[in-house]
Amino acid sequence: MAYQVSAYNLSATSENKIHDDTVAKRFGFTGALVPGVEVYAYACHAAVARWGRDWLERGAAECRFQSPVYDGDLVTVEETVAAEGIGLLVRREAATCATGRAWMPEEDPPAMGETRWQAPPSQRPPASEDSLAPGLWLGTHPFEVTPARAAEYLAAVRETDPLYAAAGLVHPGLLLRQCNQALVQNVVLGPWIHVGSAVRNLAAARVGDVLTTRARVTANAERKGHKIVELDAWVLRGDGVPLARVAHTAIWRPRQAA
Repeated sequence: MAYQVSAYNLSATSENKIHDDTVAKRFGFTGALVPGVEVYAYACHAAVARWGRDWLERGAAECRFQSPVYDGDLVTVEETVAAEGIGLLVRREAATCATGRAWMPEEDPPAMGETRWQAPPSQRPPASEDSLAPGLWLGTHPFEVTPARAAEYLAAVRETDPLYAAAGLVHPGLLLRQCNQALVQNVVLGPWIHVGSAVRNLAAARVGDVLTTRARVTANAERKGHKIVELDAWVLRGDGVPLARVAHTAIWRPRQAA
């Protein structure tokens, strides 16, 4: 069954001006973009509706953002056929905004191995090939998911599943937001765009948890005029328990419209 959401731009006042109408139009959009992490949050509803808490604890998803979602759009999330699990389609009217899939992996979860804690700098350098060079580690300041923050996020993404509030669980969209923070807390970015993520859930985050992220830059290259960075990110609980591993991709310097 299709799931519909009235999209909301949580980041209208953020440092990333791709979420501002005037700036977004310079890049060829008709208005400010709703963040990709929230489009992912909408898509996650289908996975949790099918597998419940199990998916939050050990499920996986891939999501690629293909066309913009604007504030106030009526967004439809549909399940489609997939070789494994369920396919995901997010659209506004006839436009495909995101595609992906969600599934319950049979293989063991990935071992975290050695990661490096890198505190965000007191003075962030401009985003560049050097400050986002492959091999660098990016860390985030601790983020406490207070009851107020958890409830605000559920309301903002118009989540209707009662599981989160009833069980005191954190929405997966809020975890994915921490991967964005690995970028914005470490470098000064101009307008930028999150274009896709592959997520492996490892444990359900609970309200009251303190989250940090350790992300290693795996690639930084130019494609079709866009400068694109890729991260291998681990979202951790305050006691070091991994909650999710994320392959996170963003355009850190988009080409401007002609």
